[in-house]
Amino acid sequence: MTRGPELAQIAAPSSTRAAVRRATFVTAAGILAIVGTLAGGYYFATRPVPLKIAVGPANSDDVKVVQRLTQAFTETRSYVRLKPIQTDGATASAEALAEGKVDLAIIRGDLEVPRNAQAVATLRKNYVVLWVPPPAKGKGKKAGAKITKISQLAGRKIGVVGRTQANVNLLKLILLQYGVDPAKVEITQFPAGEAADMIRKQTADAYLAAGPLNSKITADALTASTKDGGTPTFLAIDASEAIAQNHPVYEATEIPAGTFGSADRPEEEVKTLSFAHHIVARKGVSEATIAAFTRQLFAVRQQLMSEFPQVAKIETPDTDKDAAIPVHPGAAAFVDGEEKSFLDRYSDYIWWSLMGLSAMGSVGAWFAGYVRKDERSNNSHLRERLLEMLAGARKSDSMEELDSMQTEADTILRDTLHCFEDGAIEEGALTAFNIALVQFHHAVADRRALLMSLPQNLRAASAAQFRATGTI
Repeated sequence: MTRGPELAQIAAPSSTRAAVRRATFVTAAGILAIVGTLAGGYYFATRPVPLKIAVGPANSDDVKVVQRLTQAFTETRSYVRLKPIQTDGATASAEALAEGKVDLAIIRGDLEVPRNAQAVATLRKNYVVLWVPPPAKGKGKKAGAKITKISQLAGRKIGVVGRTQANVNLLKLILLQYGVDPAKVEITQFPAGEAADMIRKQTADAYLAAGPLNSKITADALTASTKDGGTPTFLAIDASEAIAQNHPVYEATEIPAGTFGSADRPEEEVKTLSFAHHIVARKGVSEATIAAFTRQLFAVRQQLMSEFPQVAKIETPDTDKDAAIPVHPGAAAFVDGEEKSFLDRYSDYIWWSLMGLSAMGSVGAWFAGYVRKDERSNNSHLRERLLEMLAGARKSDSMEELDSMQTEADTILRDTLHCFEDGAIEEGALTAFNIALVQFHHAVADRRALLMSLPQNLRAASAAQFRATGTI
């Protein structure tokens, strides 16, 4: 019996095991790549997101509120972090948003709203306060000279608190509603921070301020314009509803009696206009990010009330389709209770990744099984070879032939054990192989003992024949 083919079969399991190892390595690498991608995706999805927010002017309450929000978000390790970008005012903030330089901006609702702006929250409502200072004692006025109506402001001098042109435009809008030509009115402006001092030094027939009802600037301006203990006269904007009808950015409202620190400021409710300062987001900012920002904003509102009482009136945006400023989808999701969780946002990606892992595992298992099929087949041939050698050992007439078969059996044993470790054969097959191997060893030992009992010349002749033919 020739030994060449059998030795080739003995060498085959080594290459098969190498293929299995390569397949296992490739499969493991693929699984690790998918797991790494999932881990990286989770990190990038949950890492803090910085948003630039434009706000101004310097030293205004809006700037202080944003700075405090920035601090609060950092302290609570919130998902969204703010990076304030200070501007000259609401107009400059709106321009920064329109140009894509910032992600958020605090803008004034009665100014031109950028096309890419979407509402996130109403930061505060501003009320128009229009009043006439009391006359100084010793300087009597002619009968009928006292101003009690807006229509009597023609030819008068009006002081406007704040440098923004928006307040001047608002005053002109009110004057036109009452038939007063703005060109026939002298308008002068005071910086908000210097309004009280400027009002004390200058004389004007009436003043206009726009801000929250609890605005210290407005309260100080009213106090500064009061002389000799007199009481300012508040001018009601009775046509507020008509103005709001024609200009939806304004709202008809009232100033409650005693709003500005005493019962006579004002003595009774005064009709006026209000408009909002909005926090708006650039249209391209993701829905999840704005939803998280809106949630954080309303969560920290309580913390800021002691420092900035006006933040208590931060309101959710108007979600109606015909709102003056369209709401951002992320803010709308928060308001409507439809904010998506992490799993909601990324469930499709996670599902496809898991499917990829499953498919890769299935392919790897199929390939390993396919490769091990060849290994099992090769091992089956080796077991048959062992049984052939068992029969041959019982008939062998050469000690050298028995030694050769013993060496081959050792090789078969080594490869069989490797197959078992690789999972190519089961424990039952290993047990059957062990029985055959034990029988082979007994056969070799018995035949060796028999040959040792033969005369020396017969053993030498058998050895010579084996060397000459190499067969059993």
